[in-house]
Amino acid sequence: MSHHPFESITDLANRLTAEENFSGILHLSRGDEVLYESCHGLADRAAGTPVRSSTRFGTASLSKMFTAVAVLESAARGEVGLQDPVVEVLPDHKRPSTLRPEVTVHHLLSHTSGIADYFEEDEDLPGYQEDYAALWEQVPSAAVRQDLSLLPLFADLPPVCPPGEAYHYSNAGYVLLGILLAHVSGLPFGEAVTTRVFAPAGMTASGYPAMDEVHPDLAVGYLPPSTPEGPWRSNVLSVPAVGGGDGGAVVSAADVVSFLRAVHRGGVWPGVTPEDVLTERAVIGPGWAAGYGVELRTDGSGAFGKDGADPGVAVYCEYLPANDTSVVLLANTDWDTAPSMGELMDPLLEVARSGGTVGA
Repeated sequence: MSHHPFESITDLANRLTAEENFSGILHLSRGDEVLYESCHGLADRAAGTPVRSSTRFGTASLSKMFTAVAVLESAARGEVGLQDPVVEVLPDHKRPSTLRPEVTVHHLLSHTSGIADYFEEDEDLPGYQEDYAALWEQVPSAAVRQDLSLLPLFADLPPVCPPGEAYHYSNAGYVLLGILLAHVSGLPFGEAVTTRVFAPAGMTASGYPAMDEVHPDLAVGYLPPSTPEGPWRSNVLSVPAVGGGDGGAVVSAADVVSFLRAVHRGGVWPGVTPEDVLTERAVIGPGWAAGYGVELRTDGSGAFGKDGADPGVAVYCEYLPANDTSVVLLANTDWDTAPSMGELMDPLLEVARSGGTVGA
């Protein structure tokens, strides 16, 4: 297909690469056909390695989609029930001391548990934190190689509200789901997701490598220089060493598409249906509702997806079932470093929704 309809997107991405140091991949596909893909910037600045179609990126909270499906798959195996109280599933040392007995697995999946977060993103709540990287001055990021390592950051915090009362986005809730999945499956979290979620969906490039491991086709997450003439910095000290329940999987753009399509069509993970993932569980705000691990548009389109943000990481994906179209942005520079990145999504989503071309 001619790239002409997408010249405006490519031009904008090239401008952001030059002016804001954007680095990443833009991908639009319909069914099995890639309609548009453009790669920008460097996957490895030191080696001068460019971003390619095969480049894999960290995904921050986009990974919550994978955790949710893994827990649903575990439930289908009979290892846990969605209405099980978490206090009856996890022993004392694997859960917060303040966890209310009414909190169920469903509450964790739908961000309605009311538990306090280890990184509170709501400016109106006590404990709000602006700088995620500052967490690792309390707990060395290199030591965070399983979800249990994060438990001390929220184990004794009081709940923000009773379970089921309100939607409260919770990284801690998904950390707890990661702990729960490892406990009931008897597998390390990363192995459980890789073998039970990624492999059946054909996501051969995806996984949970440690930040200090060297792997091919893996983008380094970058932070801008701390001084005007200083070098760029990697995010190795600003995110957990190994991803877990609330974020940090590594994926390719093609694998994200495979996952989104698998969620929509079903039949990929035994016992996990599209309705399990895509039923509205809580109101997020105008135009959006929470499913399990995904965010759902409430405009009647059935569109769903997820975004994510970490130091050195910016990601967004959305799937439109009406025409089997997927939109993916994966970047190894974060939203603060390249603040105009969000503008790249509007024209891509316009194409996805119209079934035509930019400006059609």
